[in-house]
Amino acid sequence: MISLWVISHSSYTTPRGISARNRQLLAVLHARSRGPFTASQATDLLGLSVPRARRLLSYLCGRGWLVRIRRGLYATVPLAASRPSEWREEPWLVASEVFRPCYIGGWSACEHWSLTDQIFRGVAVVTARKVREREVGIQDTTFIIKVRAPDKLFGTSKVWLHGVPVEVSDPSRTVVDILDDPKFGGGIRHVGEVVAAYFDGERRDDSLILEYARRLGNRAVFKRLGYLLEALAIRAPELLGTCRAEKSKGLSFLDPTIEATRRIVRRWNLRVNATIEREEP
Repeated sequence: MISLWVISHSSYTTPRGISARNRQLLAVLHARSRGPFTASQATDLLGLSVPRARRLLSYLCGRGWLVRIRRGLYATVPLAASRPSEWREEPWLVASEVFRPCYIGGWSACEHWSLTDQIFRGVAVVTARKVREREVGIQDTTFIIKVRAPDKLFGTSKVWLHGVPVEVSDPSRTVVDILDDPKFGGGIRHVGEVVAAYFDGERRDDSLILEYARRLGNRAVFKRLGYLLEALAIRAPELLGTCRAEKSKGLSFLDPTIEATRRIVRRWNLRVNATIEREEP
């Protein structure tokens, strides 16, 4: 379970007094809002005009009763927060609102499904929204963004955080995504560790892996998957056969982010530029 993030700062603001009417409106926001909300959503929750809602939100933020996540996006501060100005909304909830439609993927999904023991600082997000930057900082969290077409946002599961649904790639889609782009999985060596954990685990689904790889449409996925299955001594003869049949003809890098070429493995049409070995338990 993912907990609320609290970031340490040297100074903080204690909420200041507000009128009885504004306190009632604040209570409504606490009761009805689920995760981050916009000024437009606040107007619906409170039954106010847009200008009145905007003034109220600015007023409550200035007094420490709300936090402004970014321009136009707000969240209530828990009443029990000892240092309200240090409080931060759960990053997955922020991502779900800011980058909608989207899902949590890559190494973040690996962490969620216990496919890795490594801890990554940023949150990996796959979105169909057009964004200019691939790294976005919000509330002291870095979001690493990958943009895909809307029809590629498949293979997800709902995770409930504080009563709010957040989409996260399911285990099989997570593996396919990091085979498609090893950087999104923390590099090919880490991808190898994740692949080993997936195929050793109870969520292994060979047919679903193939279905997702086909739907995604990058045939380099079959190359990397086949190579890793052999390098990691994972028993999957039918899956290996399918990977060999569906791999593309041209040469691909095992890890496109590594410049060194090393050797070419013709069996998989791969430039193998990293050493992958299974770690003994």
